[in-house]
Amino acid sequence: MARDLNNLGGVLNGLGDLASAKKSYERALEIGEKALGPDHPDVAIFVNNLGGVLNDLGDLDSAKKSYERALEIDEKVYGPNHPSAATDVNNLGGVLRDLGDLDGAKKSFEQALEIDEKIYGPDHPNVARDVNNLGLILQALGDLATAKKSYERALEIDEKVYGPDHPEVATMVNNLGGVLRALGDLDGAKESYERTLEIDEKVYGPDHLNVAKDLNNLGEVLRALGDLAGAKKSFERALEIDEKVYGPDHPNVARDVNNLGVILRDLGDLDGAEKSYERALEIDEKVYGPDHPEVATVVNNLGSILRDMGDIEGAKENCERALEILRNRLGEDHPDTKLVRKNLESLRR
Repeated sequence: MARDLNNLGGVLNGLGDLASAKKSYERALEIGEKALGPDHPDVAIFVNNLGGVLNDLGDLDSAKKSYERALEIDEKVYGPNHPSAATDVNNLGGVLRDLGDLDGAKKSFEQALEIDEKIYGPDHPNVARDVNNLGLILQALGDLATAKKSYERALEIDEKVYGPDHPEVATMVNNLGGVLRALGDLDGAKESYERTLEIDEKVYGPDHLNVAKDLNNLGEVLRALGDLAGAKKSFERALEIDEKVYGPDHPNVARDVNNLGVILRDLGDLDGAEKSYERALEIDEKVYGPDHPEVATVVNNLGSILRDMGDIEGAKENCERALEILRNRLGEDHPDTKLVRKNLESLRR
């Protein structure tokens, strides 16, 4: 029964019904603890999955507690150098990153890498995963050169293990594209994103959610290169795919609509941009509730477009709302909070 509920939670999570997924995971955990005791490996799995949906819902502190508990159980059962412990440490690193604790996240990812290299050697897919995660945190810390080396090592491992056209390879190529973009190598980033898109279309077909994600990334780098028409086409195709896959009210659709709003703003279509941001906001509030960081991002974007349209009071109202959400959820020192605070200060001058 507990495993069935856990599996149901996974399906609901994949469909974007995060609230129902959370209930399934909580019920699975309740039954599992009663039947197996609090320190059973299956309980660690249920706690870990609950942490994942809490993370997606933006309840990062609760997600952190779940991952810490899963790690505590697995270390008690298996010892500190087990693959399950490495997985738990990776998940903990991810939520620490989202909480803005980049140094803590880096330590977690380094610990996971150390465990997996000890178990598997230097060229295993789990090692590639850890190296990739470390690259993500190094990139967030601004160490772009070392992040690039991490992505290149992860890519080399996965190409060796899987061949050149595997989804894992696509993930590493995509992340390499991201750091190339951050380094200012837009042509290199475009080439990486185009390769990622080519692999995913070959593996999944033209209407898969990964293809939509690739098109969004390609659209962003085309925008940075000044190809606004090309970027708009990429964002529109991504939106078309995600609406087909998920329906009109999924978080991925909100992301696509938000990106389309950005490019419409660049093209001078302020009314179209405003409608896009309003639709993205409506979806995100429905999915996450009114106080989620994703909601804050869209509210901030809506404030920016209102400023461009000359509605300074409306812009300030939106920025103030976004700032309040981010202060409460991420803290004063998070980069997103600082960015929105800077936007609000510019409106008050």
